[in-house]
Amino acid sequence: MKMKKKVAFLGVFLALALIFSYIETWIPNVFGVPGIKLGLANIVIIILLFRFGTKEAYGISVARVILAGFLFGNLASILYGLAGAMLSLTVMLLLKKTGKFKVITVSAVGGICHNVGQLIVAILVLENYRISYYLPVLLISGLVTGILIGIVAQEVILRLRMQYR
Repeated sequence: MKMKKKVAFLGVFLALALIFSYIETWIPNVFGVPGIKLGLANIVIIILLFRFGTKEAYGISVARVILAGFLFGNLASILYGLAGAMLSLTVMLLLKKTGKFKVITVSAVGGICHNVGQLIVAILVLENYRISYYLPVLLISGLVTGILIGIVAQEVILRLRMQYR
């Protein structure tokens, strides 16, 4: 893909991830547990990881977290978002590279790791390990949302393959 097309293409993916981040700010807490979100923007990141490449996925992920933090959050949301996103994406990349895991499994583990990354930062920032008691809730929510996001991402990836053969 030529450089100009690639940059424009990645711009569209970044815009889509930001739109999903914005939409998520309007969704009420569906699960009744503070801090749990669907992670809609991760659909874009998983598609990038599986269809386009590692550098693209990392670049859009970092840009999305920073821009969404400034637009819809604060500096703390950037810190927590980067921790979760980078741990999640790194683990998803490692699982994908093995070739043994499908999109839904990779996404589910990514959802769990995202929550773990954020919890680690929370423990360090708050200097309180007791919030780790929240871990079981975060593991379950990460698994459930990761599976849901993985299902959507898998369907989009399959349709992209059919469209661009």
